[in-house]
Formats: sequence, structure tokens, C-alpha cells
Amino acid sequence: MIVTRLSLTDFRNYRSVDLDLAPGPNLFVGRNGQGKTNLVESLGYLGTLGSHRVSSEQAMIRQGADAAIIRARVSHEDKELLLEVQLNRTGANRAQVNRHQVKVRELPGYFSTVLFAPEDLALVRGEPSLRRRFLDELLVLRNPRLSAVLSDYDRVLRQRNTLLKSARAAGVRGNDLSTLDVWDERLITLGSELIEARGRLVAELQPRVAEAYVSVAGDDHHAMLASRLSVLAGDPDAESDEQDIRTVMAAEEVMARFRESLDRLRRSELDRGMTLVGPHRDDLVLELNGMPARGYASHGESWSFALALKLASAGVLRAESRVGDPVLVLDDVFAELDESRRGRLGAAVDDFEQVLITAAVFGDVPPALARNTVQIERGTIVDARNPTGDTEPTPVEERMSDVAD
Repeated sequence: MIVTRLSLTDFRNYRSVDLDLAPGPNLFVGRNGQGKTNLVESLGYLGTLGSHRVSSEQAMIRQGADAAIIRARVSHEDKELLLEVQLNRTGANRAQVNRHQVKVRELPGYFSTVLFAPEDLALVRGEPSLRRRFLDELLVLRNPRLSAVLSDYDRVLRQRNTLLKSARAAGVRGNDLSTLDVWDERLITLGSELIEARGRLVAELQPRVAEAYVSVAGDDHHAMLASRLSVLAGDPDAESDEQDIRTVMAAEEVMARFRESLDRLRRSELDRGMTLVGPHRDDLVLELNGMPARGYASHGESWSFALALKLASAGVLRAESRVGDPVLVLDDVFAELDESRRGRLGAAVDDFEQVLITAAVFGDVPPALARNTVQIERGTIVDARNPTGDTEPTPVEERMSDVAD
């Protein structure tokens, strides 16, 4: 899949811009704060309906504007699609595919992207919630139906927690709260589906992560993945329990262990007013040479692992796609890497159909990835015929058409 043209209206610091993109690598160069990341953030939104920088869509609408519009023309072989989304300050967002209205949540079914950013280091060093989000976003990209399962699980979890807190305040103990059984069954059904789906995904990622780690790091440190499941844990608050680490479990076993855990922990849950087991308490375990990467891996090893996770996810999407490769986005990644890792990462992504790269310094990026380069200055696209800066760049004509209703 290739993005041939990207158009933005009132998105971040861009009032109006229209940019042609080429197959292969496209490099956006500019000092920090000029707007280069805003360009790739807009495409990330089309593919995931979220931003890697902010949780609120309001931040992506230009100050003083009522709405932002992202429009991308994408192609695969002889097929072309025009994807559009309008982010509104008030009211629901709107989306179109080839000028026909669709539900916003359907957009990722037409376009996929995998983004690498400095924030990805937190996948290795950060909290379990970040790793759960990484798995769940990839699950939804592969199977959009799971988005509804995740939403339903979160809703049931909130309602169950509300009931537990009310029971605690009322002094209810033990099995006196019969209405909890209804929520238990719903939680088990939805949660078991998520646990099983995550387990299958982790098993698919494992060999790809191991291979990608070697390609980026240059050394085989035996990168391993596994799932730490709260339904298997003896103590739900323990950070380390050898018995709770598994990868794939059959659906029947998941449901049985989930139900047993809820029965065993009911008194504790009533005492604390919260649900202590389920996919919301699970973690993705990352190991190097048999040791937890979190806390033991060096900075370079952590970066290599984070990049390997993203490369592996791109590989999974690529293997299943009927519309070509996902678009790879490398957002200010090369500045974080030493020269050897820069070269190896460049080689690892070189065969993808399209790679979008942002960098503050042109020299940070391997020459092979700088074939198509533009500069960004204060929210304006400028020519970069000589990206070393020996000649003054000239403005590129803005050709943004009027936004259709």
C-alpha cells in the first residue's frame, strides 16, 4: 500500500497543505516544532483512529478552527482509494471512502500503518498497560470485530467494579451479592476471548521478534515473548510468579481458570472494591537471554527490543494483508540510535512498499532512505533539492482543494 497524496486542512499547525508522496522512503526534515511529525501523525490516525502523541482528538484541530480534515489518496496495484476523516470540536466525527460516507471506525479496514517513535521505548521499560495496548491495537488491526469485544469488556469491567464498590460501602461480604454472578459470566466470556486472542498473537509475534531483534541489534540475545496471565497467578498483586507465564491456552481452560480465580478472590475483591483478575491485569513479558528486559536491558538493547516489536507487528500485518504492506512510519527514531543500529534498521525496512521518516538532522538518516526528501519550516512544505542546506529551499505550491461536505 502506498500513500500517493496527503492533504490536510486545519490539522495541527497546518492551515492547508497538499503533499505528493513517492513509493519507497520519504524523508521529512525540519527542526523540532516545525510540523514534520504532524504529517505522519495524521496518517497514523487514519490507520489506528488514535495518535501516538496525545489522547485527545481536540489537540489535533488547529487553534481557532472548528474541525480538521485528513485526506489521503492510497493505491495498491491498480486500485485507488480516497480516504477522508473530519475531526470536529463538537459533534461526531465523519469519514468518507471514495466520497461515500462510512463509519469512522471502518477506516482502519482500508488503511494500515505501523509507527515507530521515541515513545516506543516505554513498551520495554514502561508499565504493563502500554504493552496491553500494543497487543490490543494490533489485534484490532487484524480483526476489527475485536474492537467491540474490547469495548464491551471495558464496559462490563466498569459496571462490575461499581457494584463491588457499592457492596463494600454497604458491608456486603462473601456470597451475599448474588447479582455479581451475572457480571462474572459476562466478564469471563469477553475476557476469555481477549486472553485467547492475545495468546495466539504473542505466539505469532515470537519468531518474528527474535528475528527482528537480531536484524536491528546485530547480536542474538534470544529475545522472547510470553503472556503473564492474572487468571493463573496465585497472588494477583505479585509482580513475578513463574506459574502465571504462558503463551497459548485453549478457550475452555481460560474460562475455567478465570471462573476459579473469581470464586477464589471474591472476598478480596469485595474488600478492595475492584476486579483483581482478567485481561486488564495481564502483561506481555519481554526477556533477553532469560532475563526480564525491563530493568535488565541496556538502553541500546531496550531500543532494539522496541524496534523488534514494531517490525514484528508490521510483518504480521504484511503476511495477512490483501492490500499490500502497511505504511511504515519512523518518527524521529534515528536520532535515538547509534550509527550501526541506524544502518541495520534502514536495511530492515528497505523492502517495504513505503516508509515515511521524520528527522531533525538530515545526516542522522542512512542515505538509502533519503532519496525523496522535503523540508518543513513553520508548518510549510518547502523544496529540498539540496537537503544539506547549501541552497535556499523554494516554497512548494499549495494545491489543497475546497473540502467537500
